[in-house]
Amino acid sequence: MRDLVKFDPFAEIQALQKQFFSDDWFSPIKSLQMPVTDIYTVNDKEMCVEAHLPNFEQKDIDIKIDKGALVIRAERHEQEKDKDKKYVVRESSSSFYRSVKLPENADEDAIQANMKDGILKVTVGLKQLPEPKHIVIKG
Repeated sequence: MRDLVKFDPFAEIQALQKQFFSDDWFSPIKSLQMPVTDIYTVNDKEMCVEAHLPNFEQKDIDIKIDKGALVIRAERHEQEKDKDKKYVVRESSSSFYRSVKLPENADEDAIQANMKDGILKVTVGLKQLPEPKHIVIKG
């Protein structure tokens, strides 16, 4: 006699959610780490965006200003050919995308970027905004 097992079409999705959101540090999905991005200001004169991209090189990274946002994209492709193995080409790729809305006083002409030890640092100069105009009440 065979045992009947109730089919649950969502069981696998629920298992993945549990694995992803659980506190189990030995879970294999925990080995996937999202790159850290820090955004901060220095003395109200500049805004800094630091993206930790340890496996990327400068040639893999593209930085643009698009509609008032700083857009950072990084993409890396690797190919490995090994004649002793049965596969022809082994490929892997990784990518990173981050869009940061620039503040109203961002000086788009005063943006600098540099990369050191796997950390991309983009510095955006900030203009001083004019003080609000005070209106005197007559009466």
